Amino acid sequence: MRKLFRSLLPAFALLLASAPVQARAFRTVIIDPGHGGHDKGGQWGLVYEKHLALDTSVRLESELKKRGFRTVMTRRSDYFISLPERVRIASRYSDAIFVSVHYNYTWKQQVSGLETFYYSGQSRALASYVHAGMISKVRVVNRGVKFARFYVIRNTSCPSILVEGGFVSNSAERGRMKSAWFRQALAEGIADGIVRFRRAG
Repeated sequence: MRKLFRSLLPAFALLLASAPVQARAFRTVIIDPGHGGHDKGGQWGLVYEKHLALDTSVRLESELKKRGFRTVMTRRSDYFISLPERVRIASRYSDAIFVSVHYNYTWKQQVSGLETFYYSGQSRALASYVHAGMISKVRVVNRGVKFARFYVIRNTSCPSILVEGGFVSNSAERGRMKSAWFRQALAEGIADGIVRFRRAG
């Protein structure tokens, strides 16, 4: 038994070494604009998360195409799509990562900043690269990279993250996110992080 174990060690070591590379060997980015339709997400007055998320996602798609990625959008306009359907879309692609784009909300109006969530171990590095990319583009509170059990990142098999581009409930941050330059900067930061994640493989 000991000889058998020793004979399997090289193959096991090779498998462990190749796993991270295989996780990052992708050419497709599935972009998931949060909410939509009757599901407005976080809102303050006429500022709706669903609109901010879609606009940022469209900008992200443009940035990723410039960098040579194939992109898939879970929605392209203001309509509702269920969480299971978002996951089903992601499951159609074997060479992909999944990025869900959101904006935050809390009753504590003084809270602000960016945060990025992951669920699986293979997604943590992606979250870290993307979060660093966003933080490098805008001067905001850094709320960090965090573990979470959100449905779309828990049920997708590919590396998957959920980004929160600031708090709709914070007046200063809301003013920035209403400006095109801010949403564009976030899109560029996310795209830069995705590129760095792939190169790290």
